[in-house]
Amino acid sequence: MRTIGYLFQLYMMAVGLRRFGAIRALAGIDLVPAWAPRLLRLFTFYVPHRFGLPKSDGERLALALASMGPAYIKLGQTLATRPDLVGRPLAEGLTTLQDRLPPFKFAKARATIEAELGGKLEDHFLSFGEVPVAAASIAQVHKAVTEKGVPVAVKVLRPDIEARFVRDLKLFDWLAGIAERNVKEARRLRLTKIVDKVKETSLREMDLRLEAAAAAELAENMRGESGYRLPHIEWDHTARRVMTLEWIDGVRLADRGALEAAGHDLEALGKKVVQVFLTQALRDGFFHADLHQGNLIVELDGTIAAIDFGIMGRLSKRERQFLAEILYGFIRRDYIRVAQVHFDAGYVPKNQSLEEFAQALRAIADPIMDLPVEEISAGQLLAQLFATTERFSMQTQPQLLLLQRTMVMAEGMALHLYPTANMWQISEPVIESWIRANLSPEARLADMVANLPRFLERLPHRIEKWLSEEDEEPTEDDDWEAAPAPAPKVGLWPFALGLITGAAILKILML
Repeated sequence: MRTIGYLFQLYMMAVGLRRFGAIRALAGIDLVPAWAPRLLRLFTFYVPHRFGLPKSDGERLALALASMGPAYIKLGQTLATRPDLVGRPLAEGLTTLQDRLPPFKFAKARATIEAELGGKLEDHFLSFGEVPVAAASIAQVHKAVTEKGVPVAVKVLRPDIEARFVRDLKLFDWLAGIAERNVKEARRLRLTKIVDKVKETSLREMDLRLEAAAAAELAENMRGESGYRLPHIEWDHTARRVMTLEWIDGVRLADRGALEAAGHDLEALGKKVVQVFLTQALRDGFFHADLHQGNLIVELDGTIAAIDFGIMGRLSKRERQFLAEILYGFIRRDYIRVAQVHFDAGYVPKNQSLEEFAQALRAIADPIMDLPVEEISAGQLLAQLFATTERFSMQTQPQLLLLQRTMVMAEGMALHLYPTANMWQISEPVIESWIRANLSPEARLADMVANLPRFLERLPHRIEKWLSEEDEEPTEDDDWEAAPAPAPKVGLWPFALGLITGAAILKILML
């Protein structure tokens, strides 16, 4: 019965694709068998196309996914970050996907707020705009004034949104599982991981307390950053399905004409957008990953205020080091260094040729780096870099693709504001500063000293574990022929040497 339900959902998906003339877009995806688009057309031959559709297959696919509901919108947004999976033309078309749906009725918004916050709506707000100011796939936003007289934006989840997502995500998971069991390339691209990422992102967006916490964390990280801020969260008016935050007045970054009329420095705004993004990604490893122009508002004094924190990106220190070193290596055209960074990070298997990979990097970068300096795009460079994954058996790194998509958005905003913006001149100070602070010999020594107490704390446990492994005797039941060769044992002297060395370094630094 479950399979029948999935097949019916798949049929309705085909109907939606046919209505927007998007079935042909599937033919451009390598993972889709050649017979599949023909079969879908056969079963949906009676469905008429809509009029006035765009010519681009990617834009048609974006319109089709937007019409199918919230889970499909989130899937499309994820696929827009995966040119390695759907191809660059489709990925670019999917970036036009608009996360907008008709608003739901005010009575349902009121019911949600009262259920989440308790009491009546009037207990919490002096005034509440019944007409939403924005409506997206997950939630809609109303303008209101709290009982204390504070102007706020109130974000309310759509009714029954969780059930709709669970239903559609089960279908995506089923399809991804079939693909991975039958197609080797699907296993390399880790389709089930993509679905897991959509699920993780979507479920996080459906707990507005988590979005509020993300905003608070980002605000704490960016405290002291001039020209950039985040709205204050009204925690006593926030719950799982309702989030309330400070209302921001200003001009949307998308409205270039209004910004010019208000006398804002467009070049400075563009520079600030890129540098703030890089600071978040490199320094903090936590960045605002939904940087479309509607999510940034310029206040009267020129401060940029960010809103909507449903999509955030995280990078480990190792991933930040990888990003900084490859960008810096490209800036210096040191392709061997960039290649070595990939090998050291484990992104390229050791059985590949370092020199051939460096040559492939040169083929990617030189045509871009030889453009006029204002046309050089770090986002485009990263996009082409990640597109080389198949040739060198690199496993896809979803978190880096999200980063690349966000970088493209940040660059796009900078160029929208100031068409001759020099991306490398804007980016280089942030990258160099991070490298000096984290990768210089002094920084590495300081990092080693900072981690020394933790190493010493765990040392007795490691010694005890080593000793217990030494004492283990094989039993008669052990399958000696099937068992792998035991790993060589590490003697006690490295622990002692580490302890002595750490103590010596600590002593030197205390002098």
